[in-house]
Amino acid sequence: MTDTWLLADVGASNTRFGLAQGGHLLTQTVRNYRNAGAPGFAELASRFLTELEAGPVAALCAGVAGPVQDGAAQLTNLDWHLDSHDLARRLGARRVHLLNDLQAQGHALDDLTAGDTRCLIAGHPAPPDATRLVLGLGTGCNIAVVHRLGGTLFVPPSETGHTRLPMLPDLPDAVIRALGWHGDHLPIEAALCGRGLMRIAAACGSHADTTERVLAHADTGPESEALHHYLHILGTVAGDIALAHLPMAGLYLIGGFARAIAPFVASAAFSDTFTDKGPYRHILAAIPVHVVLNDTAALLGCARVLRGE
Repeated sequence: MTDTWLLADVGASNTRFGLAQGGHLLTQTVRNYRNAGAPGFAELASRFLTELEAGPVAALCAGVAGPVQDGAAQLTNLDWHLDSHDLARRLGARRVHLLNDLQAQGHALDDLTAGDTRCLIAGHPAPPDATRLVLGLGTGCNIAVVHRLGGTLFVPPSETGHTRLPMLPDLPDAVIRALGWHGDHLPIEAALCGRGLMRIAAACGSHADTTERVLAHADTGPESEALHHYLHILGTVAGDIALAHLPMAGLYLIGGFARAIAPFVASAAFSDTFTDKGPYRHILAAIPVHVVLNDTAALLGCARVLRGE
């Protein structure tokens, strides 16, 4: 292949790769790899390129689940360090661009089709240049704001998922203790990632050992109580962040865990706390809430970044 780009979505648990030509993702090339047991990102990338017999790549863009500074990224929930200069040397790419994975997801929004998203809360119509917000829920949690500037998208880097989780005194003491409120910095991620739901479920007396089992029994018993508390926290946090940025064109939930909880988001446990902002309730009530169903969205965003759009 000539003038081929390598696209990557590097999470804590999995890394997804795809190739692009002509500036656009070739969906038939997408492959997903477990990170566990892999020596590092460069080795996984080399394995992918070898398996597809792709040959040299002209550019690499990777969305990484961690902060990116000065062309280098340290994953938050995995002991991997990526350096753009090192990757350029090892993979032979002329251009290497690293960005946070939620930035990549945000850049993908204009490339998603109607079937790639599902509306959970309708909200009100907004101008085409209105701000959007992406909230990633998976092994970790982060948030990014998506602005439209003329014909391009501007998605600034953010580590909002590691801002302090607000104290919610109306939660049961057992849940508060399970989440770790003890005076030290407790990030939003601690409650909103998949492990957060498991901590809440255990505090409510559930013996479920996976998030799937919690959600499968969420209509009754301790699992129902746990999901109610989780959605209460999610609504409070998402509403606070939405009030800060006013994403009138929509809040987009992204990630495997986001898709799992999507059927429950329209409940009062989420929507009442999302809009519970005093005199600003009507503004929050106007914001649509969607879930992104396309798990290659970050790769689409990486391709858009390399296209300069």
